[in-house]
Amino acid sequence: MLPTQTPILTRFWYPLMPMAMLAEGPQPFRLLGRDLVLWVAGDGTPVVMDDRCCHRTAKLSKGWYKDGNLACGYHGWEFDKEGKVARIPQRPVDRQGATRMGTPAYRAESRYGYMWVCLGEPLAALPEFEEEGAPGFRRIDQFYEVWNCAGLRLMENSFDNAHFAFVHRATFGDQGHPEPAKLEIDEYPDGFLMRSEVPVKNPEIQKKILRMESDTTVRSMRARWYMPFTRKLQITYPNKVVHSIVTAGAPIDDRSIQVVQFCYRSDTEAEAKAADIIAFDRQVTAEDREILESTEWDVPLDQTGREMNMPSDRPGVLMRRMLLKAIEAEAQKAAAE
Repeated sequence: MLPTQTPILTRFWYPLMPMAMLAEGPQPFRLLGRDLVLWVAGDGTPVVMDDRCCHRTAKLSKGWYKDGNLACGYHGWEFDKEGKVARIPQRPVDRQGATRMGTPAYRAESRYGYMWVCLGEPLAALPEFEEEGAPGFRRIDQFYEVWNCAGLRLMENSFDNAHFAFVHRATFGDQGHPEPAKLEIDEYPDGFLMRSEVPVKNPEIQKKILRMESDTTVRSMRARWYMPFTRKLQITYPNKVVHSIVTAGAPIDDRSIQVVQFCYRSDTEAEAKAADIIAFDRQVTAEDREILESTEWDVPLDQTGREMNMPSDRPGVLMRRMLLKAIEAEAQKAAAE
């Protein structure tokens, strides 16, 4: 599956950039091979538009904020939050005002500290995370970086119980017990929920964060996949500490993704420092990144004759089948129209 050649992917929500990065001015972003400009209107509305001025095609991301609008850096044309040209400085004062000209704008929402964008008519609502704003939970931003792998590879890996003992052998994986934990799956129209109980090592940094002295522990996992490339993994430990990790991969093009990760914790900063929580999860994700960037970026949805499977691959196989079904349904709908 090549993201830039898969039209249905324009109909899902992706977190593209921390809202804090937009405070000083517009920022460029490439999504599904399309160059966009992200900015915030004067009333706080998040805005995403094609990164081209409708006048002489200069990149609008080279512009700046002006009276709540976005001013093009070439000739100063100003755009409002609908993408319409609101002012042309070169016009006489008595002819200023909104015009019929504009640059295409798309759906954008500010949620969980990020700007989320959907380029088409959404097939599903923006994910709702129960921990957001819930009593006893805090949100911790973990990292924001580009990975050179497919978004579907990132998602499959997130639900793969068989790789822990090997990829994460330096952190929590137990090579003495490589057998993947059993899992159960509940399907939904926009993805699925996987439940599993996974025995893992409890390294020193985790002992400190969890306030547990045992060398091993058990992760009670509830992992929710939201089509196509967003996951929330809720881990509950024996001492009742809840660690929920949200990971999403926005497809920049066919070979790279913008990875966003933040987490929710049921403890306090006094009990577990955010810096320590981030440090451990970064060790784990660095291990994932190294192996995932070695995989092929064109992921076959139909694996016949291309990739083999084992029983623990069930979540990844289900992802491919559900995406293929959605793509085929979209194609049939388009043909009927």
